[in-house]
Amino acid sequence: MQLILRDGSFGPFLTQVISKAQAAETLSSAQLTQLKSKAVLMSLKFADKFYNKYKMHLLEQAACDIIGIVSLGLQELSDNDTERALGLLLAPEGIVKPFQKGWSMLATVSKKTGKNSLYGDVEEQLVQNISSPPDAEDWHGWAHYQTALTEHRRSQSMQLLQQQFYVRTHFDEFDHFSLEEVLAEVVLYRALTGSDKVRQDLKQRLRTITLQEHWFNPTFIELQTEATLAQLPAANAEAIRQDLGQHFIPALLRTLSFAKDYQALALTDATPERLDALEGKQGLTNPLLGWPQYIEF
Repeated sequence: MQLILRDGSFGPFLTQVISKAQAAETLSSAQLTQLKSKAVLMSLKFADKFYNKYKMHLLEQAACDIIGIVSLGLQELSDNDTERALGLLLAPEGIVKPFQKGWSMLATVSKKTGKNSLYGDVEEQLVQNISSPPDAEDWHGWAHYQTALTEHRRSQSMQLLQQQFYVRTHFDEFDHFSLEEVLAEVVLYRALTGSDKVRQDLKQRLRTITLQEHWFNPTFIELQTEATLAQLPAANAEAIRQDLGQHFIPALLRTLSFAKDYQALALTDATPERLDALEGKQGLTNPLLGWPQYIEF
């Protein structure tokens, strides 16, 4: 297995580390040979477990997978510091520890869809995105992982919001399509009712709620949003903040204004059809963020 790049500034992180160490003469030929031997052995084991070690093209694929996975774990463990990374490679564990770290990172962010993956707990597409030949001019494995990590945190945060702030325990995947929608419904319900738990009764309760003038203010919505996020673990709260668009607060204010119109119509004993028509018209012209979509009986 070759682990040398034409330019040590690009390509998989593992190759960058080795190239820079060779240029700085901090990696001996004997140490490089030992690293290569461990990498080849790990490639054989990987191919034997997931592919076929007796077919050359699959053995080469396993080698590319090992380079990508080790690069991912090594970059994380060293905080992108090539000198620290070299120290990890020269430790007794060699590339084993970075590989284990990289594999664990991929397993954590892999979507659990119920479908069997060739790699068990790790998505096939993720391994393909991370995998890299040693002499690649570009390696986007870290960027692919960051994208998967962001999506994982978004999904995790959505589940956490539902568990923390909803009375019901079963959720249809079509109830909400985004993290922003889940948070918006929680913030709107808590702002209007003062309740910690969201129930499917907002349209009915709205008839008895006295809408306060100061609620129709961006600062009020911002405070309500932060009060909700404050009840979540810091990492999840931060992930949610990063996911929110610049129109989140204005959209909630529009929904609040719509709630005022909906309340006025509901208090005239309007038929369900008229109320539905009001929702439908608003939804077509200006989709409502945080407004419950359940059918009121």
